[in-house]
Amino acid sequence: MNNKQPHQDTVCIHAGKQKDGHHGALTSPLYQTSTFVFDNAAQGAARFAGEEPGYIYTRLGNPTVRELELKMAALEKMEDAAATATGMAAVSGAVLSFLEAGDHIIACKAVYGCTYALLSHQLPKWGIEVTFVDMDNEEELEQALRSNTKMVFAETPINPNLKVLDLELIGDFCEKHDLISVVDNTFMSPMLQTPVDYGIDIVIHSATKYLNGHGDVVAGVIVSSKERIETIKLTILKDVGGTISPHDAWLILRGLKTLPIRVERHCKSALTIAEYLESHPMVAEVYYPGLKSHQGYKFIGSQMKAAGGVIGFELMATLEEGQAFIDAMQLFSIAVSLGDAESLIQHPASMTHSPYTQEERLAAGISDGLIRISIGLESTDDLIADLQQAFDRIVALRSDSVSTAGNWG
Repeated sequence: MNNKQPHQDTVCIHAGKQKDGHHGALTSPLYQTSTFVFDNAAQGAARFAGEEPGYIYTRLGNPTVRELELKMAALEKMEDAAATATGMAAVSGAVLSFLEAGDHIIACKAVYGCTYALLSHQLPKWGIEVTFVDMDNEEELEQALRSNTKMVFAETPINPNLKVLDLELIGDFCEKHDLISVVDNTFMSPMLQTPVDYGIDIVIHSATKYLNGHGDVVAGVIVSSKERIETIKLTILKDVGGTISPHDAWLILRGLKTLPIRVERHCKSALTIAEYLESHPMVAEVYYPGLKSHQGYKFIGSQMKAAGGVIGFELMATLEEGQAFIDAMQLFSIAVSLGDAESLIQHPASMTHSPYTQEERLAAGISDGLIRISIGLESTDDLIADLQQAFDRIVALRSDSVSTAGNWG
């Protein structure tokens, strides 16, 4: 190939791939091994001392895992990456590798529930302070800044209300105050958003979601500079042990080959479903950045190439009706996660964001009536029909008995 930077679609297939010199296999081999054999004792000692390149033990590195890391670094346009056992291992690895007792972190109010639990429940045990802010503008960030602030952590779009944050604002703020910026890019994938373009230092993914795309892996990825990735690998990942298995890495490599076409389909279908929901009389509000009514729409075409495959919406129903709506689903599976070929539906307040108290959830914009759906690869006609029959179920319930008016919850 020439020196021209390859398109992301090509990077998904070819980046990080090493030619199989033994048998000429097209698909990269799966190195399903826990340890690696040395030629002699001197070679083993040299590798442990860092004097000779090579693999030692899969917790410390593996050829299959390394291919995934190199591919993700290329996709996020950064220097290096570390693959992890779960998305939360990526979150904890990115955060704990650079913080210590007495430090302070600023985070956006609404984040994935387990990320919130780590930041609000675990970090204070270790003497690390956390301030949650709306992160809408620099003034709010400045007000949260302390002399011991070391890091800013954000998701965008935010899980589960799909609020979009300004990455350029966050990047500039962190550069101005010499802070480490960490952004969870799970909802977008590198196909739709590359935070490094806006000065973000560390990007994390739950690789369970779009990167794998087949609902059969739990994994994470951290992407950053070579120096930071080396620190993460030699400290938290090595010593706490949140490293990925070679088999899971191999499955994600398989999934990445189709990431561009899957994401394109997810986005196109999600917009169709969001427009349907926005026009439905039983829906109070739809949260999807692809709609002109959403605050994040202004970022489409600049920070974000498209709006992704996740939609949040407020159902105008009682608690009983809301539960009946979810239970009536035939194509949508009642399950947490996103980015799979199957469309999924869940209730954030009682499921993914249950670590929040009700007061914390409401402050973060997560109501009891919020429903989150992940649009899969099925026909949109069939998905709309499934949603409609679930709405019809509410109508049937109301005809059977008079329900209390108001929002679900």
